[in-house]
Amino acid sequence: MADTETPVLELRGISKRFGGITALDGVSFQLKRDEIVALVGDNGAGKSTLIKAISGSVPADGGEFLFEGNKVDINTPVDARALGIETVYQDLAVCDNLNTVQNLFLGQELTSGLMGGARLRKAAMEKRAREVLKDFQVTTIRSLATPAGRLSGGQRQAIAICRCMLRNPKVVLLDEPTAALGVAQRQQVIELLRRLRSEHRSIIVISHDLNDLVLEVADRIVVLRLGQKAAEFNRADADAGKVIAAITGIARHAPH
Repeated sequence: MADTETPVLELRGISKRFGGITALDGVSFQLKRDEIVALVGDNGAGKSTLIKAISGSVPADGGEFLFEGNKVDINTPVDARALGIETVYQDLAVCDNLNTVQNLFLGQELTSGLMGGARLRKAAMEKRAREVLKDFQVTTIRSLATPAGRLSGGQRQAIAICRCMLRNPKVVLLDEPTAALGVAQRQQVIELLRRLRSEHRSIIVISHDLNDLVLEVADRIVVLRLGQKAAEFNRADADAGKVIAAITGIARHAPH
């Protein structure tokens, strides 16, 4: 087992091209244990491409990944998931016509096995759903039978995050978790991120929400600009002005 000083995830010189367009150009950074790293940058900076490279959905063309100190290949989502990396994308993949339990277990339903005709273990799934929601202090979903289409954006985000928790990940990747949410709903998601960290998960989060999320909960902030790492800040050394200056290119800091 890797020691506590070894980063749970390390990127070294990650690059990605789409034809003649360079989306990522030699991006390097580390994710430590029990840490939240925020990825920020303007549209087209390469944030989503980087998340997809880490998750295996868009494999990198160059560079290398280390997981718990060991070099690993991440070429597919199956590779990432086998390491303990789970991703919650901005579109959430929450089905409006399914209820909370059905969404939580979508694609990983509990069954009685082939001898029993592969029947769904509905009671077991409902019990586990209540446990995971309680563990992460999701208290605003009054009925597990309510279709997701009738839930708020914050509640849907909570379902998507809790669904990946069922696989007990070591690293969670989140793409704009507070996008299009109201103030109260954003706060619910922020508290959920803190809860994830307290449960010894390491988190990479993409967000444009500098004041209410990035500067509130991130331990470190990595700024991408035009596919390259333009700056990296510890939260104690960062403010909105410094981060925005790095995003826009007005100020450039030597990347760590």
